[in-house]
Amino acid sequence: MNDTTRPNSSEIQFLTLAYNRFYDLYEEVMSDDFWDKNDWERFSKIKQAYSIYAELLNYEPIKWVIEKLKTERPPMESEIGSELFKFVRNVISHFPFFTKWDEVWVSKPIVNWHKEDQTIDRFLKKYAGKPEVKYRFWEDDKKLMTYLTISFPSEYLEQSKIFLKDIITEKEGVKFSFILMKKIINTQVESVKEIKE
Repeated sequence: MNDTTRPNSSEIQFLTLAYNRFYDLYEEVMSDDFWDKNDWERFSKIKQAYSIYAELLNYEPIKWVIEKLKTERPPMESEIGSELFKFVRNVISHFPFFTKWDEVWVSKPIVNWHKEDQTIDRFLKKYAGKPEVKYRFWEDDKKLMTYLTISFPSEYLEQSKIFLKDIITEKEGVKFSFILMKKIINTQVESVKEIKE
């Protein structure tokens, strides 16, 4: 008989590691002094958090949450919380040539250098030319409301150079990303305990 209890023991091991590291990175990125660090340190930690989140998207109960967002949350929140964040992760992982967020770019020939119609290519084909999406987020500890825009490339052509910073900004965009990621993964948390070292 198959045990379908979620999470199973393998998932618990993975989820514990992933959640602990993501929460540590979240706390760091949301603090003001993080943004005073050098470009490479910021980029490395942001890159790691997107990678962890993309792995967590493989967990079946999180997939259910993403589906539910399509009907219960503002327009595009499900797509942003899944497809866009996975796109960002794939760009910064598969094209590790850059040392800071504002340098990262792709083009159709670069994206398809090995094989066409992979995740990045499909994302850009699907979203190029789509209207921008406006968001805001509240930082309670700072009593600060931040407004941002997520912009999709106007076109995806052979000669187009698509910069990540033009889709989602480093500071405001990344903070928004982390807040949405945390909101999504928190749906699977029953309790949080602080471990004293």
